Amino acid sequence: MHISPNKIWLSAKDYFFITFGIFLYAFGFSAFINPERVIMGGMAGVGQIVYYTTLKLFGFGVPIAVAMYSGNLILLAIAYKTVGRTFVVRTIFGATVISAFVGILAPMFPEPIIANQKFMNVIIGGILCGVGIGMAFVHNGSTGGTDIVAAIASKKTNVSVGRAMQYTDFCIISSSFLISGVIENVVLGFINLFVCSFVTDQMINTNRQAVQFTIFSKKWEDIATVINNNAHRGCTIIDGIGWYTKKPTKILMVMCRKIESVTIFRIVKSIDPDAFITQANVNGVYGNGFDAIKLKIKPVKPAEVAGTTNSIPAANSTVQSANKES
Repeated sequence: MHISPNKIWLSAKDYFFITFGIFLYAFGFSAFINPERVIMGGMAGVGQIVYYTTLKLFGFGVPIAVAMYSGNLILLAIAYKTVGRTFVVRTIFGATVISAFVGILAPMFPEPIIANQKFMNVIIGGILCGVGIGMAFVHNGSTGGTDIVAAIASKKTNVSVGRAMQYTDFCIISSSFLISGVIENVVLGFINLFVCSFVTDQMINTNRQAVQFTIFSKKWEDIATVINNNAHRGCTIIDGIGWYTKKPTKILMVMCRKIESVTIFRIVKSIDPDAFITQANVNGVYGNGFDAIKLKIKPVKPAEVAGTTNSIPAANSTVQSANKES
């Protein structure tokens, strides 16, 4: 099977950013959050709970990295059919790398980087973890843990990744009170959860933001062709009439990611510097080349479709008879 160099480059780029995002997550957790003994969400929080529980009961703690890796493998086995093979492979890669990073970094930071600033450490750690998770998700990867649960939720419902993480992590952080008995750590855990989820959503949504271009130009054919070939985006041609000139005109409508908007501007201006362009932000673009609509739809029975079809002529005949009477 032939694999194009472009696909190899894209795959290598994805794995690089997934690895870098995981490193940010592991560093934020190991250097800022874990030394403060604040239980965070995700599989890292589960690893902390396992560590402190075994330390309290048996006098030795199961390493956080080991507990994280074991939990990730269990979740992946459960979620395999829902999230698909590609996500599972990349998550196994992510789970392995993050466990290795945490195993290396955690012993290096017995004390937080910023001394006597517990709140600040939790905030900084939450930001780094959120950036890391968001970067991994944007490049079709995962740090594992409740990211797997969030990925399942995002495929089945319209719940955002960050919101799904909030729901699943709530129970993890709440249970930490049973171990430490310190309400301050629980509150800081929830603050960290909010910061991490917010930053994750911002990272993902910023990458997915879309814009709509409306382009008026006499060279609309050349512009549409170059946008198709170079920007790899579709164009819709709309017939219009310029009311000032009273002449027919062609209008190009283009949808693209926000990060691609500069490319569209360059194409248009290089072909027709006098083109009239409007750009508008859109809340969401769904379909081929963009996001998929994730809704649970009730299956329509054939009898219901037939009943709807049969009711249309009856309604039309009623309207026609009413018009005749009037």
